[in-house]
Amino acid sequence: MSIPFRVNILTTFPEMFDSFFSSSILGRAQEQRLIDIRITDIRPYSLSKHHNTDDYPFGGGAGMVMMAQPILDAVAAVSAEYPSARRIYMGPRGKKLTTSLARELSREKELILLCGHYEGVDQRALDTCMDEEISIGDYILTGGEPAAMVLVDCVSRFIPGVLGSADSPEEESFSDGLLEYPQYTRPRDLNGMEVPEVLLNGDHAKIRAWRRYQSLKATLLHRPDLLETAPLDEKDLKLLDEIRKEMNQICSSEN
Repeated sequence: MSIPFRVNILTTFPEMFDSFFSSSILGRAQEQRLIDIRITDIRPYSLSKHHNTDDYPFGGGAGMVMMAQPILDAVAAVSAEYPSARRIYMGPRGKKLTTSLARELSREKELILLCGHYEGVDQRALDTCMDEEISIGDYILTGGEPAAMVLVDCVSRFIPGVLGSADSPEEESFSDGLLEYPQYTRPRDLNGMEVPEVLLNGDHAKIRAWRRYQSLKATLLHRPDLLETAPLDEKDLKLLDEIRKEMNQICSSEN
């Protein structure tokens, strides 16, 4: 039996993960031993009388800061079981989580994720035991737990067998730098709204062409910035010109 992709998440709020990781695709993936997700509570590693993991920041300021000692000891304990793990702090200063980064992380054997909370983490803990910092976006969360869930969910989709089809993660939004094309299912006619005929004729070449056109159109309309870095060929560029002309004609007719 192959060794599953292993993740251990360090947190002061372990109960937040119970439902998320036991449901849907991630739940089935764990049952099939494709991934192994474990949660480590940092609090028992605190040497303070009441096992608190935060304290007031030196220099003053609002809020509390997570103490280095419980984190260092928790990471040391987990690292003994996950010796090859890539150790990641989920924080706002890190590099942005992208499809390419998620695919890269899926090739690791083990990950250790540290969830910050309160006003942040004592920098000495980050400098000593974390390899890198990753952010899921330019906004502020109450803690790193939701970010860890997002990262695990995103990375797991690239683990072989987690999704039903091996092609699924490569056909979705951002996988090739573009947004995904529209999707439809039954019924064929819903209150006069019909599924595009091209999807019903069984001509796979025409279906692929339609989907590429729609993917380019969706990206141009909603995320044109992605077109600057997406791997586009000459045919794609011609399609984009057609789409722009079509959009200009619609705007002209409306005016």
